[in-house]
Amino acid sequence: MSGAAKLDRRVQFQRQIIGDDGFGNVIVGWADHGSPVSASRTDVSDTEKATAGSIEASLLSRCVVRSTGLTRDLDPKDRLTQGGLTWNILGIKEAKDGRHRFLEITARARTDG
Repeated sequence: MSGAAKLDRRVQFQRQIIGDDGFGNVIVGWADHGSPVSASRTDVSDTEKATAGSIEASLLSRCVVRSTGLTRDLDPKDRLTQGGLTWNILGIKEAKDGRHRFLEITARARTDG
């Protein structure tokens, strides 16, 4: 990738939040983490798996984003949304294009609804 020309999508990162419902019960949810950022996405593989009478389909992709304070703070406990799908982050590493300029995020999304 050369420069920002390939960053043709917008992704929104989300972080898990834990709260209290006022009755002593723990509530777990997700909240947007930072503002949407520009990214590129390359689909790596797709899979289908039959489990207990149903079929699960997923897509494994790699997203490249600029290395910023926000993106360097991400970890596999976070997730992202893009293209109408919610992606679980599997790993984050420095991209080979430009030292300290870009990060590559590997993520998986369920595509079976």
